[in-house]
Amino acid sequence: PSANVGQAPGPPDGGWGWVVVFGAFISIGFAYAFPKGIAIFFKEIQDFFGTSYSEIAWVSSIMLATTYGAGPISSILVNRYGSRPVVIFGGLLCGIGMVSAAFCTSILQLYICVGFITGFGLALNLQPSVIIIGKYFLKRRPIANGLAMAGSPVMLCTLAPLNQFLFDNFGWRGSFLILGAILLNCCVAGALFRPIGAATAPVKTQVTEEGKDALKEEVTKDAMEMSSPMNIPVEIKTEEEGGKDCCEKINQYLDFSLFKHRGFLIYLIGNVLMFLGFFAPIVFLAPYAKHIGIDEYSAAFLLSILAIVDMIARPTTGIIANSKWVRPRIQYFFSFSIAFNGACHLLCPLASSYMGLVVYSVFFGLAFGMVCAMLFETLMDLVGAARFTSAVGLVTIAECCTILLGPPIGGTLIDTFGDYKYMFIKCGAVMVLAGTFLFIMNYYNYRMLAKEEKERKANEEDPKSVRTENEGRNNWNKETVQDGPELEPLREEQEGLKKEVNGT
Repeated sequence: PSANVGQAPGPPDGGWGWVVVFGAFISIGFAYAFPKGIAIFFKEIQDFFGTSYSEIAWVSSIMLATTYGAGPISSILVNRYGSRPVVIFGGLLCGIGMVSAAFCTSILQLYICVGFITGFGLALNLQPSVIIIGKYFLKRRPIANGLAMAGSPVMLCTLAPLNQFLFDNFGWRGSFLILGAILLNCCVAGALFRPIGAATAPVKTQVTEEGKDALKEEVTKDAMEMSSPMNIPVEIKTEEEGGKDCCEKINQYLDFSLFKHRGFLIYLIGNVLMFLGFFAPIVFLAPYAKHIGIDEYSAAFLLSILAIVDMIARPTTGIIANSKWVRPRIQYFFSFSIAFNGACHLLCPLASSYMGLVVYSVFFGLAFGMVCAMLFETLMDLVGAARFTSAVGLVTIAECCTILLGPPIGGTLIDTFGDYKYMFIKCGAVMVLAGTFLFIMNYYNYRMLAKEEKERKANEEDPKSVRTENEGRNNWNKETVQDGPELEPLREEQEGLKKEVNGT
């Protein structure tokens, strides 16, 4: 068969991709907004079970940490089954978790039902939604990511007053039942994730496997006969290939070689530090407003204000990040957004009235939207679309530790000092530090990349490069194998298969 039979098409950058963006808008919206919107019930659940601030904060922390920590599992399932069935199954888990939480009789049961079960369902919504956008878009990817990420503020803007209304009319148990039914809409969103080139997938797999086996057997045999001065047993090569195939099978799902990637490590360290103070201010914003004497609906409306500004900030940030001035140096823009977010938290203790909290919510929503709109785009900019699935899984499993500890540490500070300002100061200081670290290290990374590119071009322009004896022998063997007329059809077929695998 020809090389392009069954080959996966490139990103269409439109068409059904916009329907996929809408589905990702719903899935990502629930994944990000639900752990924040559920904080409306914390004050009442705390009084019901007689728990402290730090104990009730573990509900959101476990949910967020499970959502991020299950990233590798979600990535593996996406690589194995595709985005559509994974998101549908995740929506079912979300509904089961919240319905079960309505019958909980202890805070520990809430940890399990809301934290682990619902959190894992949200993880199966988040990763596939982000991954499939990268398959449908290339040139317009920042805009598509910005629109999909806008689902979080839209859902938060809706869930905050809705949760307060549900609590006033049905209590927290009845609210959890209704929210479980609402989360089943993730199944509908997953049904929109139509895979690209689904009809040619079986043909492609069959051709790839048969051709790969035949080529491996014949090329290895001929190459060894023509290039090796001694008769090396073929069984040794087979055993080595077996060991390599095992490693390749693991790396097929999670590419651990990313830990040798300089840009990936910089991104990972900065984000792990950032998430130590990223979610705690949202979790405690409504309880803080109630603590200083603001009524319940006004406190919930602060989250709506934050979400409305966030809703505008995300697509706007996507458009700005896609411009020719910002996209080549998008890492700097991302670093500034994190530092700006931290500066807002440092100034929050100065807001002692409702109007002050409204101003804080506006700037916080702007900074939060800027960070979220570029969170995955900057990662894809560093590692590329081909390695993005593995990168997302590895990043989220590393981030889950600080996500898990962030809100409980903030709750401990509130319990210890009896004041919320120390929690905001801690979050602000951590995020300013993370933004500064990323800015400095990205400057270093850009300098090193420019230097390496300059050296590569210099080596390509030098035609009189000296070859060692081993390099000359290896190149002669390679040319002998490739240039033989009897192996010409085999070589063309092998190149076609390589292009096919790279396209996949």
